[in-house]
Amino acid sequence: MISKYKAYITLFIIWLFNISGILGILSTHQDWFLSLTPLNLLVYFFAILWNLDRINSQFFIGFSIPFFIGFITEFLGVNYGWFFGDYSYGENLGIKIGGVPIMICVNWGVLTVITADVSEKITKNKVLRFLLGGLFMMLLDLIIEVVAPRFDFWEFENGIVPLKNYVAWFVIAALAHLFYNRFHIKTDQKVSLHIFMAIILFFSTFLFF
Repeated sequence: MISKYKAYITLFIIWLFNISGILGILSTHQDWFLSLTPLNLLVYFFAILWNLDRINSQFFIGFSIPFFIGFITEFLGVNYGWFFGDYSYGENLGIKIGGVPIMICVNWGVLTVITADVSEKITKNKVLRFLLGGLFMMLLDLIIEVVAPRFDFWEFENGIVPLKNYVAWFVIAALAHLFYNRFHIKTDQKVSLHIFMAIILFFSTFLFF
């Protein structure tokens, strides 16, 4: 019975966590809700995992590509100022290795999966797909960067996000898509689309409130 309604249950959970998070952060309990950010990212990851056609090594290998690309580039970014500029992570993304929160690497994986699915719904052209994937991830970063310091996610030196951050996001994300797409992993595109919209709604809300 659960499998029959799996997608509906997943979408309910995605939006429950999303709306609850928005209302919670807007309330007097903001700090507590922000501390749950890693849990929210895990919900997105397990929503993708639960709705796979088959859970196998191919998915985990494919997911590990953006995960480790994210870790390596973020490590070099945080510690040496490469790619993105001079920035550091706050405390609300959880445990760090070398100054990089593990959950930010999960975030790289989740964003790659969902933007790959959104891109595939737009075009079947392989070249356009990985370029669109990089573009979508850069646009998400553009929104997130505005509120990241407020949420103690991360902050750039002097509070100024350099242009090269967005260029690097597009190039690195596009490369992550290029390698990820080679695995042809069958994820649930409806679930990915809802996660994509939930992330946009969540961070866009705090551009105004």
